[in-house]
Amino acid sequence: MSAYKKQIGGSHYKSMAVQPSEFINKNRLPFAEGSAIKYICRHAAKGKEEDIDKAIHYLEMIKERDYSDTKKEESWTEGYKKWKNQNDI
Repeated sequence: MSAYKKQIGGSHYKSMAVQPSEFINKNRLPFAEGSAIKYICRHAAKGKEEDIDKAIHYLEMIKERDYSDTKKEESWTEGYKKWKNQNDI
């Protein structure tokens, strides 16, 4: 049985055509993007308004990480490119 066909703890993902974890993993999305998608997908069946608040929180993290004028840290894509170039040597 595929890991995507089972769910541990609850059944809120079982009725979905594609489980969020499968979509997130197959599209190789970073943690914050994947977390926002997960909470958006499950809010009606599980966490209600709190899950929407969690999704918004992750979206705010993404916005700060990638688009803030005051950001001091490099974006995850810049860091990944540096890491990849160092490991291609």
